[in-house]
Amino acid sequence: MSEELRKLEKEVKKTKRMASEQAMELHDLIEDRLPDAYGELMCIAQATYDACKVWDEANQKLIAAQSDAA
Repeated sequence: MSEELRKLEKEVKKTKRMASEQAMELHDLIEDRLPDAYGELMCIAQATYDACKVWDEANQKLIAAQSDAA
């Protein structure tokens, strides 16, 4: 496996972890703090969306690199 693929895999794992952590924050808001903390909903939802988008972009790069390597 090339160094580039290893770097991309590491990036995918890192961004997936960050997206999962953000999703947990959104889950906690929904489960534990709504409706009182409704003012936080848009900010946390946007941060969760952004983190998932970063993961998706990293994952797409990895998939493309793996296809090119095959």
